[in-house]
Amino acid sequence: MKIVTIGRAFGSGGREIGRRVAEALHYDYYDSEIISNIAKHTELAEEYVRKVVDHEAHQLYPITIARTMGSHNPSLQMSIDIYKAQCDVIQAMAEKSNCVIVGRCADCILRDFSPFKIFVYATMEERVRRCKERNPNQYRNDREWRKAIERVDASRARYYEFFTNATWGDKLHYDVCLNTSNCNIKEVSQKLADLAELVLSDRA
Repeated sequence: MKIVTIGRAFGSGGREIGRRVAEALHYDYYDSEIISNIAKHTELAEEYVRKVVDHEAHQLYPITIARTMGSHNPSLQMSIDIYKAQCDVIQAMAEKSNCVIVGRCADCILRDFSPFKIFVYATMEERVRRCKERNPNQYRNDREWRKAIERVDASRARYYEFFTNATWGDKLHYDVCLNTSNCNIKEVSQKLADLAELVLSDRA
């Protein structure tokens, strides 16, 4: 199977790029569907799974502590159990069809599939602007938006590092790192789709 994974900084446009790349390649697209499938897999409430996967249920312990205390902390152990279900769900999706998967540590979970790995980022100013366009009343000013964006990025980085032993956003880990500041998302998505098709055909 041919797989494209999208890692992204919050507000960078990674989700839109993932959807457009999937459409251009005629691949299946997976994002929020992963949460629904994990909930079915674990028989847990979907909203609870979303909070854990989106790192809202609790803050992960520092790496060295967590690995020795995971079995003694129910909340942390639940996160580990949900991550195991996440791995099963994502692997099943990858085995089913060619697909684009956004986030969820898919690049590492599917390393044996040799996916085409993209990381999307942008300047803080551009991310604040995009977030304000989508949710103009969520925060009072740019300063609050910056803090919110930094919190999400830090949370994603901790989660990713804890479960993959890799550094979130490290350029050496990805095939393409794309700065979407001042980019036309539609046009750049088509270019990425073309590149992904070329690279994945060579890897097949």
